Amino acid sequence: MSQQPLTPPADAGARRARRPVVVYPNGTLPGADMALLGAARLGMTLVEALEVPPRDARAFRVPAGHFARIVSIEGPQVGDLNLWNVHDLSERFFSGKTRALHATHVGTGDRLWSTLPWLRPMATITHDTLGWYGFDDDGAGVHDVIGTRCDPYTHRLLGGGDYHQCCHSNLARALGQALGRKAAEVEHHVHDVLNVFMCTGFTRDTHQYFMKASPVRPGDYLELFAEIDLLAALSACPGGDCGETHSSDRAACHPLRVEIWRPAPGALDGWRGPERNPYGRGHGETPQAGG
Repeated sequence: MSQQPLTPPADAGARRARRPVVVYPNGTLPGADMALLGAARLGMTLVEALEVPPRDARAFRVPAGHFARIVSIEGPQVGDLNLWNVHDLSERFFSGKTRALHATHVGTGDRLWSTLPWLRPMATITHDTLGWYGFDDDGAGVHDVIGTRCDPYTHRLLGGGDYHQCCHSNLARALGQALGRKAAEVEHHVHDVLNVFMCTGFTRDTHQYFMKASPVRPGDYLELFAEIDLLAALSACPGGDCGETHSSDRAACHPLRVEIWRPAPGALDGWRGPERNPYGRGHGETPQAGG
């Protein structure tokens, strides 16, 4: 049976004209001490560096109180980043809540929040050399928390056959190697990502997620401060700069560099890592304090 066209109600215009309300207004979210972190960046020491090969991923650890940089080193390349609490993998990066608390694209001063019931900052962005980009005429920005990650299941669903270098598979292999397990045994820990350096937005007419060539160039980097002990994994996406395609061997791909930096002794005196969210988890089933 064919569907009949819908007739807008008489007050359709009035309904559409209602004013938008920001769900989590600026100023209500506890922020990082950016002055302290800025001072801690001075006199840092490089303590570890690793290279993430094209169309592959690597896992690495970032102790609380250290900085991690994701660096473009050879050519424009985007990366998919996962974060876990190194002591409990069930606490992991929550891209959806990060998007709701901050914006579709994140930058210096924004924080990367963890899943419920912890809901605490796992990392704070302390420097972004692409901070100049903002939003372009297409509505695109850099470092999004709206895309999921390219994966072999969607690739198969859309008729692309089997492709094993999707970011999901890359991250699963990297996590498995870090834990001494097979990728298939740990892939349930792989989660929606921070799309580092990726330039994305939504089309104005159909509101579809789109990507365009990343503005990243060799020497650009995104820097994160670890608020808790982190296990991280970064995939150098098979889409390269994601200007044409992803999940493909056709794109020109480049390695990414990860650097771990330790602040000078005493630079973080007085700093304390975040506690888990204080909500008591009663969920209306048990009496609440004071109730």
